[in-house]
Amino acid sequence: MGSGKTALVAALCRTLGDELALAVVTNDIYTTEDAEFLRRSGAIDPTRVAAVETGCCPHTAVRDDITANLDAVEELERRHAPLELVLVESGGDNLTMTFSQGLVDVQLFVLDVAGGDKVPRKGGPGVTASDLLVINKTDLASRVGADLAVMAGDADRMRKGGPVLFTSLTEQPGAPDVAGWLRAARARWQGAVVTSPG
Repeated sequence: MGSGKTALVAALCRTLGDELALAVVTNDIYTTEDAEFLRRSGAIDPTRVAAVETGCCPHTAVRDDITANLDAVEELERRHAPLELVLVESGGDNLTMTFSQGLVDVQLFVLDVAGGDKVPRKGGPGVTASDLLVINKTDLASRVGADLAVMAGDADRMRKGGPVLFTSLTEQPGAPDVAGWLRAARARWQGAVVTSPG
């Protein structure tokens, strides 16, 4: 929570919106605040944002019972087809947060440096098993006493060399590295679908 997920989604919408047909689904417990932020941001057509109010921990709706999110994605596809990329944002939870593989093709897990440089080494499936770990708000590191080199080493060790990107939306508002990673992941996924037997 508070890692900058919604701001990152807005940045990705700004960066990728001219090249891909996008939509976004947000998840919150009892509010549509993240969806409303995105609708007001100007980063994406407000009609391309859907809000899921989970009524429980957000990870339940993206991992255990994904029906509400699938319904939201299908409704966005019905209204705005063809969609090329749908970003599904969890409302945030803790280091155990993961997405169902039935809901997403790739998972990005977002931490921020304000939690301290110890967070990556705490592990958890979000840190260790996500397709990309994003460590956000690097511009705050010196203010909160977080050592980015320690975070990088711990993240690399916990993820066994899996991809990690450090971001600062203050310094790079368009999140170009994350957008580039998503472009490449989408291209790989499309290639796998096209070349898969059957």
